[in-house]
Amino acid sequence: MTFQAIPDDEGIDYSDIIAQHEVQIDLSTDNVVVVDGVPVIDKSKAEKLVARIAKEFTRRGVKTAVQDVYIVWDDLTGKSTGFLFVEYPTAEIAASAVAVLHGLPFDAKHQLKVNRFEDIKEYSVMDPTFVEPELEEFHPKEHLRAWLADPQGRDQYVTNRGDEVVIHWHGKRAQSGVAYKKPDGSPPWTELYVSWSSLGAYMATLHQQGVRLWGGPSYEPLQRFRHPFVLLLDFSPGGRYLVTWSQRPIVVRDSDPHGPAHFALEDDGNNLAVWDIPSGNLLRTFHAPQDEKNEMHWPVLKWSPDDRYVARVTPGQQISVYELPSMGLHGKKSIKVDGVVDFEWRPFPPSEKGASKAAEHMLAYWTPEVVNQPARVTLLEFPTRTVLRQKNLFSVSKAITQCTLCWQSEGDFLCVKVDRHTKTKKTFFCNLEIFRVREKDFPVEVVELKDTVLEFSWEPKGERFAIISSSDPNIGNTAPGITLRTEVSFYQPDHVKGDFRLLRTIPGLTSNTLRWSPRGRFIVLATVGSPTKSELLFWDLGDVDDPGRQKEDWGSAVQQIGSADHYGVTDVDWDPSGRYLATSASAWKHQLENGYSIWDFRGQEVEKQLQDHFKQFIWRPRPPSLLSKEQQRQIRKNLREYSRQFDLEDAQEDNEVSAELIAHRKRLVDEWNTWRVARKKEMVTARGIAKEADHETQLEEVEVWIDELIEQIEEVVEE
Repeated sequence: MTFQAIPDDEGIDYSDIIAQHEVQIDLSTDNVVVVDGVPVIDKSKAEKLVARIAKEFTRRGVKTAVQDVYIVWDDLTGKSTGFLFVEYPTAEIAASAVAVLHGLPFDAKHQLKVNRFEDIKEYSVMDPTFVEPELEEFHPKEHLRAWLADPQGRDQYVTNRGDEVVIHWHGKRAQSGVAYKKPDGSPPWTELYVSWSSLGAYMATLHQQGVRLWGGPSYEPLQRFRHPFVLLLDFSPGGRYLVTWSQRPIVVRDSDPHGPAHFALEDDGNNLAVWDIPSGNLLRTFHAPQDEKNEMHWPVLKWSPDDRYVARVTPGQQISVYELPSMGLHGKKSIKVDGVVDFEWRPFPPSEKGASKAAEHMLAYWTPEVVNQPARVTLLEFPTRTVLRQKNLFSVSKAITQCTLCWQSEGDFLCVKVDRHTKTKKTFFCNLEIFRVREKDFPVEVVELKDTVLEFSWEPKGERFAIISSSDPNIGNTAPGITLRTEVSFYQPDHVKGDFRLLRTIPGLTSNTLRWSPRGRFIVLATVGSPTKSELLFWDLGDVDDPGRQKEDWGSAVQQIGSADHYGVTDVDWDPSGRYLATSASAWKHQLENGYSIWDFRGQEVEKQLQDHFKQFIWRPRPPSLLSKEQQRQIRKNLREYSRQFDLEDAQEDNEVSAELIAHRKRLVDEWNTWRVARKKEMVTARGIAKEADHETQLEEVEVWIDELIEQIEEVVEE
């Protein structure tokens, strides 16, 4: 505001004094941003909303606090209009806020849209002259699940060898081949390892700068997450979110780029990040320290089966559950549990068939013995946080692994493997505390075992389980060259008596790894990581619903159907169909006969590849079937009819292969005959040239007479 200086009656000019104290009013709005997508509220919640906005807009990558927040009200309804104005001290800070905060999730239902007020003013004035926009050429995106439409229904797997990553089709010899491989001369696909997402839509590669996702038939780059020196990653069950971890803490500099996909000042010092895959935005970071042995208990964050929640444990203190995608603490408070060690989400929500009143989400956690308080396992309803069942555990071992929580794949049972010590505290044994989650009051059955259980595994989509136990005195001895003597036992619930009954025990083994087929019934017992043993035992536990099996035949269906050996095996994994097993010997573990083999479910070798510097073999996961259980049951019932069609297709394929083989052999014979004819012509030509040369050349003939005495006879003639 400018004032005009007017001399007084005495002719004195005060313009210099007026200019010195002149008030300059800044009418610019460059420091104001417009925030849209804000929840509609009434005036009673205005103070709370302003405080939340001021806090979020100050801590997320903007160094200076906001000056003021203006809410726009609707005079007719008395409620807010869903947008507001935020004022910053300078235009530069406002521009930085727009870059950082645009697209910020405010809560589960609202996402903020942040723009400069000057931009709103500029684009709100429309030119009355209409100009038809140019239509951009449509380029359809590749489908991320295109491999599922393969006519032969083949699976895929990826191999990582040296600097070469190749994606393969798996099928019969004529159907197998390379699905995708980077062109020769291209830079290496990954600097560490590769990984598939939970449902197989993406392939992740790790680099010094962070993680990249690839997908579609041409495997174009789809997303990038900038987390330097990342070492571990984990996908959510639905494949929507990604967790990355680096041993090095995050360092944020002033020169680093800003935005929802980049780290902000509040992330400095953390090393665990949660990302939204479709948008590529960073949701939240945490600090995940290593334990006293410099080991990382992975995964640090554990997902609910529907991607709605993710939780982590603070050992000895609490369990914190966060809502997605806002990553806000559920209920704004953690679940306080003194001494808590570990927890697990229930895999699937209960179905309508159960009589249980269990919650949609459920947590199971355990606490160790403290003074006179016994160890305890607790089932917790979520989100109500109601305790459904508690079970005290006595005489629990003080070893590192005191209890292990193992949920059955459909959430019907929870097995708590408890390592206990005897009264003398010199020897140990194991009990299995099995919670029946679908039954009233969650009854618990105890399976007592005399030996130490090394591994426990439920049958997928079934009620049976298998254990590896041992009484070998070398248990716990990590010296190289030691292979423990073990035995494997199979258990199945007896619905008449209401307990779990032993099906069969297989003694005298060295197996230390259990791998169930994804479809159940078949299981492989493997000896992994042993320098002296590398056997693979293929077992069939029979169809649990077989009507022909009588009660007196309990366990008779369990039989070995095959055996194999893969020297130096380090990894064992079934394909998604449950028909093939892959074993591999990784160069990350040793340098002897690296490579992989593929076996059918009976233990017959289908393919074997010995490759130097071989690192990884990973089957591509398949999403759950879209068919209902009734439709799947009908398909199994009519499998013989489908088998005829498949047999016919196989025969046609064999004929095509035979025809191709005959044509190939005929082509080779024709090429051989053509080559012979050409060589004969060359020989005839060469001989003709030689004869002409003989006639033209003058030769000197020398005759040599040789007298040879054949026989000499002397005869006396008498006169």
